[in-house]
Amino acid sequence: MTAARGAGRPLLALAGAMVLVVLAALAFTLLTARPSSGGTPGTESPDAGFARDMAIHHQQAVEMSLIVRDRTEDEDVRRLAYDVINTQANQRGMLLGWLDVWGVPKSSSKPPMAWMGHEMSYQPHDGALMPGMATNADLRRLEGAHGKAAAVLYLHLLTVHHRGGVEMAAAAADLARTDQVRRLAAGMVQGQEAEIRLMADMLAARGASPPR
Repeated sequence: MTAARGAGRPLLALAGAMVLVVLAALAFTLLTARPSSGGTPGTESPDAGFARDMAIHHQQAVEMSLIVRDRTEDEDVRRLAYDVINTQANQRGMLLGWLDVWGVPKSSSKPPMAWMGHEMSYQPHDGALMPGMATNADLRRLEGAHGKAAAVLYLHLLTVHHRGGVEMAAAAADLARTDQVRRLAAGMVQGQEAEIRLMADMLAARGASPPR
């Protein structure tokens, strides 16, 4: 267990530094939340759709991280969970704040990710509203796991969750009309791809493989 924990520390230190940079960028972005080009996004815009959907996506990542934090003593996994809680809770607050600034609803009658402009083959099921999200059954499994089993399950679920988040953020980086949303979405792609690589190394250190 000690070797497994130590193996991920250099990468976790780097991830922690990245979180500080991201949070500083988020603070600046929040101060400049009003759109600099293209006018205020409307309720059906990619900007508003992304803000709504990613706020929901982020909320589940925070929920999973809060669950695992109390179910394992693996210091590196707990540290990663803490970083996810802080980063994604901050981003979620920013996304919801933008919706307020734009004067658009925080919910929509349209299916999740309809703002991406193409038919989605994904079918919401058992609480998993968008690609990458854990099902209610997955969350119950995580709540019932402890120790190394909880740590590995969390890393698996969060890896899949991040993959779905990267897909959505990449679309927003291309489609959003405001500079602020495009910048935030591009930063999410970079940050979550880095954490996916980190989690692959953490899983290998614990004798597990990344999810397919």
